Amino acid sequence: MSLFSATQGKRALTGGRHEDMSSAPNVTAATADGAAWLASAGTYPRSTLALWEERPGAPVVLPCGSVFDVVSAPAIFGRRMLDRLWGEGPGSGPVAVHRGRMLLFTAPGTAQRLPSLLTWEEWGPRTHAVPPLLCHGTGDAVTVPALHGEDPAGPAGSRWLVAPDTRQPWLPGPEVVLWAAVRAARAAVRISIFPPADQDAKVYDVSRRR
Repeated sequence: MSLFSATQGKRALTGGRHEDMSSAPNVTAATADGAAWLASAGTYPRSTLALWEERPGAPVVLPCGSVFDVVSAPAIFGRRMLDRLWGEGPGSGPVAVHRGRMLLFTAPGTAQRLPSLLTWEEWGPRTHAVPPLLCHGTGDAVTVPALHGEDPAGPAGSRWLVAPDTRQPWLPGPEVVLWAAVRAARAAVRISIFPPADQDAKVYDVSRRR
């Protein structure tokens, strides 16, 4: 049996822990189609897939710019962006955490356009409302987490929050990411001093994704 087990149906994630909905596998493990999509970003997709077949827990460095761009946000602010995307917006593409930052996989070209959009809307770095967002596009590369959960031998906390599960995932463009960043920044100033009753109870229903 292949290590890339296909999954179907609705998927959900609770931040910090995994929770299955009714007949719904969680999204913290990539499917075979999701792995194929990730591998297609590299120069040698078959070699990448062969590596994952042998070592599904291995993180891999993949280039940005052709299949996807990546917007890297500080973990807390990134979580707020993700909450806006799923709670009020169209959902998200694949999302991972790596070395204390959240990686949002976005449409190619987002890395080039997003900084100028933030500046145009007066939400750039000088306002300090939106923390520095690192935009990885053509010429850049990112480390993607292990396909199936967290790799004990890999960087601490490197894992998928919304793992890729299709060969053609919907990816947000720069306008959607801008919207989420602005909403997250506005929400930050309204956050109560009292934390939510259960901060691990966030559920991202992937069936809502475009």
